[in-house]
Amino acid sequence: MIEPPCYAVIFSSLRRPDSSGDGYAEMGERMLELAALQPGYLGVESARGSDGFGITVSYWSSLESIAAWRAHAEHRISQTLGRKRWGASAGMSISSCASPASSNPAASVLLSRSAPAREPWQSRRARRSTRR
Repeated sequence: MIEPPCYAVIFSSLRRPDSSGDGYAEMGERMLELAALQPGYLGVESARGSDGFGITVSYWSSLESIAAWRAHAEHRISQTLGRKRWGASAGMSISSCASPASSNPAASVLLSRSAPAREPWQSRRARRSTRR
């Protein structure tokens, strides 16, 4: 489990339907290996749906660590390839990690409430687009 204080980089992307088997998986694995070697890297979680929508959350000890990773030469190449070859759309945000849900009473209450049934990886935007 990742313990605060830390920062989460939340990357979401929608792969083009015609982008399977073209090096995406290999590049993703290489980026995970490379990120794990960077100072300040704490861990990663990732999920991708059958529609190509995915979310990857990487955890870092500082904003400086995130900036260094973002500027890493091989990561920059991956970013460029991602935009040109694989990505139909993508977005990124950075958030600070406050406390683990297990020790945060407010988060524990929110997590215990029942939520509408849906795939955990499916965003509201993706759900709306599949209803059309």
